[in-house]
Amino acid sequence: MLEAWGEITFVVAIGLFGGVLLGLAARLGRFCTLGAIEDFFYGGSDIRLRMWVLAIGLAVIGSFTALAVGAAPLHLSVYLSVTWSPVTSIIGGLLFGYGMAMAGNCGYGALARLGGGDLRSFVIVVVMGITTYATLSGPLAWARIAIFPAPQPTEEMQGIAHALGQLSGFSPGFIGIVIGLLITVGALTSAPFRSDRTAILTSATVAIAIVSAWIGTGWVAQTGFISQGEISHTFAAPLGESILYAMTATGQTLSFGIGSVAGVWIGAFLGSLIKGHFRWEACEDPRELRRQIFGAGLMGVGAALALGCSIGQGLSAFSVLAYSAPLTLAAIFLGAFLGLKQLIEGFLPSVE
Repeated sequence: MLEAWGEITFVVAIGLFGGVLLGLAARLGRFCTLGAIEDFFYGGSDIRLRMWVLAIGLAVIGSFTALAVGAAPLHLSVYLSVTWSPVTSIIGGLLFGYGMAMAGNCGYGALARLGGGDLRSFVIVVVMGITTYATLSGPLAWARIAIFPAPQPTEEMQGIAHALGQLSGFSPGFIGIVIGLLITVGALTSAPFRSDRTAILTSATVAIAIVSAWIGTGWVAQTGFISQGEISHTFAAPLGESILYAMTATGQTLSFGIGSVAGVWIGAFLGSLIKGHFRWEACEDPRELRRQIFGAGLMGVGAALALGCSIGQGLSAFSVLAYSAPLTLAAIFLGAFLGLKQLIEGFLPSVE
């Protein structure tokens, strides 16, 4: 297959496939990070939060089943193969979560809204993509490196299942599947949630997107010749990468991340058409636009520090039970809660 398609084309197709699924999940199933947090704290509903938990549980089961049968090595994932810093997870997660509340969406959510015609989200996508790149390799990189130690490659897997496997003697695949089952059961303890077929199907769709990426890119990493690690979906650096490709395509090559970004936009566009929700929207309030730009900038910096966004750490890293995932996701939720509290209750001076 690689000979017929070409390795790069195949990797892009994997990203595109999963991205389309994620875009459809956002528009048809209302899968949204900030929406789940807002519903839980201010809407009196835990349905969308349980959707997140179920997606994580199913993704963990799928990823470690793939590991157990040899379909996904996982040790090639950046989340498991570089040193983890709890400090950067906390600070990056808090910045990202607070910025997400200020902007009204994460990078993934902004792409999904853009697919539905919301031009306000275009600003978020552009600012977040540029800021992430500026923090990783641009003018802010020197400050990041000076303040925070750069992650280093390590042979010791930075993952919960792998650590428990060493202690217990059980295989990481078995332990990961057990943990995934426990998370899944926890999500399904609510009768109203169990009866919501759309919510459950949406969670399963998101999990398929995450796991298919691990399997597909892992296969290319082991059998191909291009420099390709094992990758799954995240929407911070790939936004900047997509912007760079749009400007300099003749000097760049396509990648999984670019395919993923394009896939979310396409899936969200199709989903908005199916639901009849597509409509052009623009920002009419300069204060709102300023807040969105500010929030998008914080998300870019936060994602660069935490090595991932709400999808990258909250789903992709969590699906391989990386050390960084639970702490980063908790910090994102806390940061988002503080941001929402400021906007809704005004407990802090407004950034407007």
